Amino acid sequence: MISQTTIDNVFETARVEEVIGDFVVLKKSGSNFKGLSPFSDERSPSFMVSPAKQLWKDFSSGKGGSVISFLMEHEHFSYPEAIKYLANKYGIEVEETERSDEEKEQATQKENLFIVSDYAKDYFNNTLLNIEEGKAIGLSYFKERGFTSETIQKFSLGYCLDKWGAFTDTAIKKGYQLEFLEKTGLTIVKGEKQFDRFKGRVIFPILSMSGRTLGFGGRILTNDKKAAKYLNSPESDIYHKSDVLYGIYQAKQAIAKEDNCYLVEGYTDVLQFNQTGITNVVSSSGTALTPNQIRLISRLTNNITVLYDGDEAGLRASIRGIDLILEQGMNVKICTFPEGEDPDSFAKKNTLESLKLYLDDNATDFINFKAALLVSQTKNDPIKRAETVREILVSISKIPDDIKKEVYIQECARIMNIDESILYNTLAQILKKDKKDLQKQQQQKKSTPFDVVSSGKQPVKSIDPQFELEKKIIELLLMYGVLEAEFEEMSIEVNEKGEITYSSEIVKSKVFEKIYLDLQEDETEFANEDFKDLYNHIIDDFNKNQDFKIDRLISKLPQQKAELITHILFDSERHELHDWEGRKIYVKDKDQSISQMVSETVFNLRRHLISLKINGMANKIKNLDDDSLKLETLKETVDYTILKKLLSDKLNRVL
Repeated sequence: MISQTTIDNVFETARVEEVIGDFVVLKKSGSNFKGLSPFSDERSPSFMVSPAKQLWKDFSSGKGGSVISFLMEHEHFSYPEAIKYLANKYGIEVEETERSDEEKEQATQKENLFIVSDYAKDYFNNTLLNIEEGKAIGLSYFKERGFTSETIQKFSLGYCLDKWGAFTDTAIKKGYQLEFLEKTGLTIVKGEKQFDRFKGRVIFPILSMSGRTLGFGGRILTNDKKAAKYLNSPESDIYHKSDVLYGIYQAKQAIAKEDNCYLVEGYTDVLQFNQTGITNVVSSSGTALTPNQIRLISRLTNNITVLYDGDEAGLRASIRGIDLILEQGMNVKICTFPEGEDPDSFAKKNTLESLKLYLDDNATDFINFKAALLVSQTKNDPIKRAETVREILVSISKIPDDIKKEVYIQECARIMNIDESILYNTLAQILKKDKKDLQKQQQQKKSTPFDVVSSGKQPVKSIDPQFELEKKIIELLLMYGVLEAEFEEMSIEVNEKGEITYSSEIVKSKVFEKIYLDLQEDETEFANEDFKDLYNHIIDDFNKNQDFKIDRLISKLPQQKAELITHILFDSERHELHDWEGRKIYVKDKDQSISQMVSETVFNLRRHLISLKINGMANKIKNLDDDSLKLETLKETVDYTILKKLLSDKLNRVL
């Protein structure tokens, strides 16, 4: 187990904006940072990071929490793995205590799969560099392809011995279970026999954005026509080929810096570009481009330049991927290479300067690319030319941004020498058909017998005042609990005439002490169980620690409670409740004094609870037959009404 000292050091050192910035492009927004959600498909940023609070909140998915919870959500780290990742990032020494057998058994399946995959990556790399067969066959292959030792190490390239069970046998001897070797796809099990999936192949480890080993690609080095040239890890709990991009870990910083991502087909394309000096490049690993892969890139940049071979197959692949990229709201350019060349061979033959120059000069927008490609195929055939125009318009229809649509329509009209109005009309027809098809699909999914369709204005969503006030108290404790302020203490008194009045004095107190004592005095308990539990946790932390820290509190809470805290703190950043006063919730803006906010919120809660008490008594009176009990209850009701009026007067003076 990781020592508490290490955990405390990690929380003290780690900066949430720095860590999340490695995975999501963040832009300054006031005192916070904003970016696109990494957990959902969105085009408008709803992901917020607060350096002051050291918290993050994803409004599209509802997730939120500390830097640890982000890594656990995004990278599927366990808590210890997240701590170790941050410790490594910030150069903090990890102190560990011996784990018990029981604790070892509690490790999740995913964790075990990652551990096995990490071991395999190191094993294959060591075999390539230090074992005779690996050096003679695997290393020689990479050297012949022109890859340097630096490139080999940067991408942890490897080799699997050409023996049926060399890797599997070694892994089992090291204590790795066959179950997990099989689930990762590293080992194929048939009955009592087991053998290495990547036998006799050079290895390309496929890493996540954080550098975790997800799977492998293996290339055969023989001329065996029965065997696949390239072989990838099968689908598993940690490897989904449609969700990964080869080279994303090595490229993420360069992509964000350059604000552009070069997309290629193969492993060696990525390696050769990196070696030449262009590092913002990733590969779809020979598979058809998927929306999830595009969204992975969109976390880092909105610009993609697709680089494909100049042959017919490469061009077809380009066309297939264009519409998908446009549909995700990305900007796309296409660059093809001379016939007979691919990104690997072309980069190998050129210097960094000449390669950059070629990419800059030949990268074209999809309109020009698609028009040039399709027009060259149609020649003078007017029918095929009309089909070409429609193909281009179909691509334009995928673009979510209306301004971009208009710009591309104008460009298409210019290139194809067609009147803009005709193109607009055709585009409208395409969009209308797409909308109709979508509505039809949605109707089929939603339609049930006897559906009632309402018309007119939607009713205003009711707001529970007590819920909002309890939430506000939690927010005040989290934001200002340790601060000291001057408060006006109000005392309720009965004068000689039997009238209820109040007197007040100024006292100095910490915010959490003021709230705690006021609620204790009134014997007030939270109605919402989540808030009640959270309140007790917070007060307990204040009493135990002089230096209250939100991220430390969150680290000790279950994920559900951590997300609740994040939601409370970020709620005012995203939304403001309108018509507070109309709903009898009188909470001022943040620019008022802390003492005012605290006093006002407590007064409002008292006032609300008194209102509930009065309503309860009114209902009680209706059901009473005993006149004396009625009179007694009525007097009590009058007293509470006077008290409510006093609080209202007080609030009006604060307001």
